[in-house]
Parts: sequence; C-alpha cells; structure tokens
Amino acid sequence: MRSVTAPRSEADLFRDYALTGFDEMFTGPAHVRGHYRPLFERLAAIPPKELEHRSRIADGMMKQQGITFTVYGRGRGTERIMPFDPIPRLVPADEWNRIERGLQQRVRALNLFVHDVYHARHILTDGAVPADLVFGSAGYRREMNGITVPHDVYLHVCGIDLIRDPIGNYLVLEDNCRTPSGVSYVLKNREVMKQAFPTLFEDYSVRPVSDYAADLLAALRHAAPPGVPDPTVVVLTPGAFNSAYYEHAFLARQMGVQLVEGRDLVLDNGGVFMRTTRGLERVDVIYRRIDDDYLDPLCFRRDSRLGVAGLMGAYRTGRVGLANAVGPGVVDDKGIYPFVPDMIRYYLREDPILGNVETFRPIVPAHRQHVLTRLEELVVKAVDGSGGYGMLIGPASTAAEREEFRRKIEANPRGYIAQPTITLSQSPTVVDGGARIEGRHVDLRPFVLYGETIKVLPGGLTRVALPRGSLVVNSSQGGGSKDTWVLRSTPPAKVQLGAGI
Repeated sequence: MRSVTAPRSEADLFRDYALTGFDEMFTGPAHVRGHYRPLFERLAAIPPKELEHRSRIADGMMKQQGITFTVYGRGRGTERIMPFDPIPRLVPADEWNRIERGLQQRVRALNLFVHDVYHARHILTDGAVPADLVFGSAGYRREMNGITVPHDVYLHVCGIDLIRDPIGNYLVLEDNCRTPSGVSYVLKNREVMKQAFPTLFEDYSVRPVSDYAADLLAALRHAAPPGVPDPTVVVLTPGAFNSAYYEHAFLARQMGVQLVEGRDLVLDNGGVFMRTTRGLERVDVIYRRIDDDYLDPLCFRRDSRLGVAGLMGAYRTGRVGLANAVGPGVVDDKGIYPFVPDMIRYYLREDPILGNVETFRPIVPAHRQHVLTRLEELVVKAVDGSGGYGMLIGPASTAAEREEFRRKIEANPRGYIAQPTITLSQSPTVVDGGARIEGRHVDLRPFVLYGETIKVLPGGLTRVALPRGSLVVNSSQGGGSKDTWVLRSTPPAKVQLGAGI
C-alpha cells in the first residue's frame, strides 16, 4: 500500500489516499490518468465543507425520491436508502468499445446456448459442455424443452458483472440472465449527479443513459407473439416487499406501462388479461420480475401466490411473451459459468473478448483437493447463490467458517465453485460525510438488452464496497453505488503532475 502525496493546495481531500491494486484514477503516487485529470483538479479545488454540503444534498435527494432496496433478515425485511457516492467512475471511449463488443458477443453466445439446451442440444452431444452439469442445474427447466419463443430470444435483459484484475483487464465475474436488478439506480444516479454536482460535467462529454426505458420497451415489444402489431406490455412484480420493488415501479412508470401483481392477471380463452376499471384488457408481453419457481403454481411451486395459474400454458401456445424467457437460469449457474468461453468458441467461432475469472470446480477431484487445501486463499461461492450470500472469502474467514465450508463442499461438490481472491479495482470515494476521499473497491454491472439488435447501456451500475478494505459490493452487504460515465472520446494518456499525484 502506497500513500499518495500532493501539494498542500491539492492535499486536503486526498490527504489519506492510499493505492491498493489497480486504481481507476491514479497510475501511481505521482500520476493521474489522463481522462481523470479534469475531475481530479475540480475535486482538489473543492473545500471539504463544500463537498460535505453537496454530498448531503445528494443523500437528501435519494431519500426524498425514495430510492430504496430491501434487505431480508428476520421478519419481512428492512427497507433502506441506497448509499450513493458522488465521485463518478470514468470509462474512456476505447475501453468502453471493447467492453461493449465483449458483452454483445457473450450475450449472443449465452442465448444460443439456452436455445440449444432446450432444443437440439448439439453442444452437449459434442461434449463442449458436460450434460450432467446442465441437467443437474437448479436453473434447468425441463418444461421448456421444445418450446419456441419469439425470434429465438431468451435473454431480453442481462446484467453482466465485471471486475478488473491487478493490471486493469476487465473480466466477467458473473452472468445475471434471469431477473437482473440495479438499472434504476443507474438512471437515478445520473439525475442526482446533474443536480447536486453539475459543474463536474463541464469538462466532459458523457454518453447519456436516458434512452434506456425506450430501448427496454422496444426489446420487450420485440418479445410479443407473432402477428401482434401493437403489443400491450406489463411489468409483473412480486409485490411491495420484494427487494427490488422500487425498480419495478420505476421502470413501469418510465416505460408508461402497467405495474401488476399476479392477482391482477387472469387466463381467459387461452390468453392473459389484466383486470382494469374498464374490464379485462389483453396482455401480450410480461416483463416478469418473478423467478421461474413462482411464475405458475400449476407448473412450478404449488404454494406460490405470486404468479398466475395457467401462465405457462399460454406461454407454450404462443399466446403471451415472457421476458426474460423461462429457463435461462441455467446460464446463471456458477457451475456452468467456466464453460462460457467454450460456448463463444463453439457457437460463434470467435475467441472471447472478455475473459473469465479463473475458476475451480470441486466436482473435479483434482480441483476439489486444490480448493480444500487452500480455503484460506480462495473465494468459495454456492453455484445458485446471489446477493453476496452463501460465500466464503478465505482471507477474511475464521477457522470455523472454513471448516463449515469444507464440510459443505465434501457433501455437495457440484454445489460450489472457488476462485482466487482478486483485489477489485478501487475508485476515489467520499468518506466521513465528505471530509476526505479514499479508495474503495468497485465492480461494474452493465445492462444488455436483446431485441432486434443487442444494445448495451453506456456505463452501468458501479457498486462500491463502502467499508474500508471490503471486497463485497452488494447493497445487501453494505455496498453503495456511483454514477458511471462513458466518455464520448478517448482523452490523452496519463498526465504527470510533478511533485504531486
């Protein structure tokens, strides 16, 4: 860890800044990356009290607008305001171009894989992906075998989690292709930044994110059954106690469509209708924010009160479109994640643009031995886990926690993967209410829409591990978020500031 020093006039906010691993703003104690220099200079010129004041304004806007998420624990859950950091993360145009191409490539291959799994299964027959992994996945839905979906698109909305390795390369950490959340924070973060910190935009040409709702609606309309020229779209939510309910309501409002719960929908003559004050109105596309298990009690969990009885029958016969389709959870399975580069080569005959994190599969005996003897060094994840739950971070674990995971892995090796502990890149973050700026670890979740074409929202959700030294960015585990700026043009290379940063 190296301390950053700066001339006295520029030192107040950055006085305790330390470099750990790859830093988004700094290349070293004497250098600011070229595309960050205007931002650094503006921040360095802001008196700490002014930064504290504007940070409070931003927090107040978040609270006033009710930008929340729910953390589950005992009882029904606790609603919290999403913590927001006002220092944006900057992504140069050339960096983003590579990310965008890599995401489009990956989602195209993942979609082809899902289609193949539920139809011809060529990739399984050829042995490029082990069949037992697929059929043993909690996300595999045999009910989807042979079902044709509009335009063969299964993955209408994806959130792909990226991290940077110690030298700055972007790697895919996870694929989220069922009901990914977080895009509402992307849009709201930009609104808050424009109002609370407008001067920071003056030195940059930043690509907008405001087209997302229109692009999402277009992708959803593309999922309509054939022969429906003007489809009616609804957003299906589990209800107000869901952790992402704020987002469900926000997106429905932004798209100008109805937000419904399962009790608002009925089956009639094979079609799906929603109850309105004017009577029943036909529904053509459902943007469902409910997991497969709860969609239809006649097909999946019989105790579900969240879905719609008979919905799968209407879906099978092509009377309604679902986005995302039923069954893509098979590619969210972390046990299948290591094979995505093979999928890209198999279906597209291309090398992956974005790599995976090195992953060990305990189901393989040699891998299992490696994992069990190095638990203190590795991150272990349940293949069906999410939200930062069901994880062991080896370097931060206790002997008792490691022993617990050892027993779990030995009992169910298919249920876990392990990866090296990678120090996430860090980004300048306001701490102590605005009194100082320190580095905090971040990841990036870009959002990908698959309609007539594959579009990537410029930027995405940068999640921040707010506790010092933490590597867990999930909001449920104390993480926050910040605005992500994709720059329209690539600025000059790193700039040396002499005796300072």
